Amino acid sequence: MSAGVRRRFRTAESADGTVLHVEVHGPENAPAVVLSHGWTCSTRFWSAQIAALSADHRVICYDQRGHGRTPMGRVGTRFLADDLEAVLRATLAPGERAVVAGHSMGAMTIMAAAGRPAFAARTAAVLLASTGYADLVEESTVVPGAARGPLRARITRAVLRSGAPLGPVNPLARRLLRYAALSPAASAAQVAECARIVHACPRIVRACWGQVLDTLDLTANVAELTVPAVVLAGTADRLSPPVHAYRLASRLPDCRDLVLLPGAGHMTPVETPDAVTEQLRTLVRTFLGPGDRDRAPLPG
Repeated sequence: MSAGVRRRFRTAESADGTVLHVEVHGPENAPAVVLSHGWTCSTRFWSAQIAALSADHRVICYDQRGHGRTPMGRVGTRFLADDLEAVLRATLAPGERAVVAGHSMGAMTIMAAAGRPAFAARTAAVLLASTGYADLVEESTVVPGAARGPLRARITRAVLRSGAPLGPVNPLARRLLRYAALSPAASAAQVAECARIVHACPRIVRACWGQVLDTLDLTANVAELTVPAVVLAGTADRLSPPVHAYRLASRLPDCRDLVLLPGAGHMTPVETPDAVTEQLRTLVRTFLGPGDRDRAPLPG
């Protein structure tokens, strides 16, 4: 975070009573960017974007339910959508809109909220990074050497739903995480940071949300995501291969760009931070006008 820029902690109460941990970085009257992290991650996942943007943007991030400092509550995509609505309501002034970005399950959260009037009214544009809306297990290429088909899907499904402990962050753990979620081009520091974040996620949380991802189908929601959207993906992503990005971009009512990052893996905000940050800056410049920047800040 830039020197002199305050970090404020807030809470947002979701529809089922779950109280979400929320952080706000940057000047109160700056344009707002809301960041929603993915499966097994936390607000820490967005550290690079917070550091780069918080000098002249109001960066809002929160822990998804069960992750970081937010309790588990109930599980399902509609609860993720409820949570995002609660964060927007708690952090944006009346009439204010934000650029909303999600990575992986965080982008699925945005898709789950599509069609909700409260979400549409507060969202100027979205960035959907390293994600898909259906067939996650069928398209994953994490299982080495297996062709697309029932056997690969069965193995992938078992891994996704597993609550087995990940153990300590050691060289083997980092090597496995690099293979599954990053790329050979990722730095050792990037792999280590992702390992610390992922290994901090409780195993029951990982397993419960893995089951949700296994059966995910947000096909109908994509058609309702009518705000301007940019889709971003790494070409070496094994968890959400680029086929998902192509499908998503083709189905969105207002897709402004499909950005493919050569050689990048799944953890694009960590592995290619500058590219992700630049997409956010461009969306703010393009879709947030003066009326979205000059609202009176909320108290607290």
